[in-house]
Amino acid sequence: MPEPVTRVAIEEISSTNGDSITVLRFSGDITSASQAAILGTYEGLSETVKRILLDFSKVEYLNSSGIALVIQMLIAASKRGQTIRTFGLSPHFQKVFTMVGITKYTSLHPDQASACAAFA
Repeated sequence: MPEPVTRVAIEEISSTNGDSITVLRFSGDITSASQAAILGTYEGLSETVKRILLDFSKVEYLNSSGIALVIQMLIAASKRGQTIRTFGLSPHFQKVFTMVGITKYTSLHPDQASACAAFA
């Protein structure tokens, strides 16, 4: 059986006030096999990136190992002084992210527009 695939697309968008926001759009499964996709993509971002949006709307499966990778990325971003907003999580994973303390590092939003507005 093949390993589940995690895909990460990077997109640059502008906020309503013209500030640049880097969007990481995750799709597929996020598990322990996702380390290169999640952390590798994050570490490849320019040091000048200050606002990051995480899009989980196309994630099919997310387990505890995958959540641990997301936490590693959020801690690294915090140390770099980057601001991260998150959207597209199912109600179940919004609850899980809140329970494990991820909201210390990112705020959770229902859609891209409200997540972008939270940067203002």
